Amino acid sequence: MSRAQLFTQDWQVIVDRLGGTAAIGASARETKAFRRARGIASAVDLLRLILAYCLGQHGLRSTAAWASAIGLADTSNVALLYRLRGCGDWLAGMVGRVLGGAVPEAGRSRLIRIIDATTVPQAGLAARQKNGLWRIHSAFELPAERFGFFAVSDQQEGERFDRIPVVKGEIRIADRAYLQPNRIAGVLAAGGDILVRAGWKGARWLDAEGNPFDLIAEFRNAAERGLIDRPIWVHRHGAGPLRLRLVALRTSATAAATARRKARREAQKGGHQITKETLDAADWVILVTSLSPEAFPTADILALYRLRWRIELAFKRLKSLVGLRGPPGADERSARPYVLAHLLMILLLEPLVDELEDSPRSAAA
Repeated sequence: MSRAQLFTQDWQVIVDRLGGTAAIGASARETKAFRRARGIASAVDLLRLILAYCLGQHGLRSTAAWASAIGLADTSNVALLYRLRGCGDWLAGMVGRVLGGAVPEAGRSRLIRIIDATTVPQAGLAARQKNGLWRIHSAFELPAERFGFFAVSDQQEGERFDRIPVVKGEIRIADRAYLQPNRIAGVLAAGGDILVRAGWKGARWLDAEGNPFDLIAEFRNAAERGLIDRPIWVHRHGAGPLRLRLVALRTSATAAATARRKARREAQKGGHQITKETLDAADWVILVTSLSPEAFPTADILALYRLRWRIELAFKRLKSLVGLRGPPGADERSARPYVLAHLLMILLLEPLVDELEDSPRSAAA
């Protein structure tokens, strides 16, 4: 969104989608992002100013001068920086309200955390020479419909399934990068439940007796039905196997063809021959969960996992459609609202689809 668009009919549409002027003002006061009208008349004007800086191509000084020239605000670049640093929780709340999706009935009384991360380059010549990155770790919470956790680190800190303290009774959802058996065990021990996507070679699969479990053979046996829902055990380092539940769904022909093309490209890039087992596994979406089949039937597990794609798609579109770059400076207090402003705009300007082509669909589909 350009500065010009912040003063057109498009801007009023955005204000309306965020609940209107009164709602924006109330949330700004609640999160202490807007305490007094010193140089900025209202919370809506503050939001315009923050978005103009975060989404524009200019620095703090230029943005402050622009705001003064058009009568939006009378503020300095230093004051604008302080305002920006105080907007993190406010923007997170707005992002959460826009991003919320449907939760299966069985999960509506539980806290659901969708875990994900993305990266953007760090600013500055020294950082570019070292290929420095900001890694943006996030947890989107349902049914509160807000980001309950948002952290920015450098590339030295990897994605960890147990980065966030566990709230007893929560359901933690993540993609295959988070299939970390020992860390999953920690979440379970603290009273949480998990739902994680898996690759067919992403873990050492075991049966009830501790013997290797042939996942590919299971896929072939279930090919006609197209659905698997059964107990599974996962090997852990330094501890006994972790008992979980395997839910796998055979995808559509289109999604399977896409997955196979991706697998072939990765094999070619890695310089190795793709195996028939890898191609067979590409036909399936593989999930592991600690949720019981009595409380969460297969269809609910698939519906829960589909929620994860909303934030995944939002991160992808952040970079391609609204030009998320590396947050300026090295202060997390500034980087966090900078990233959230971009996320808010992509959610407002490009409505998200419920499913990607290769996301798991209901068993009846």
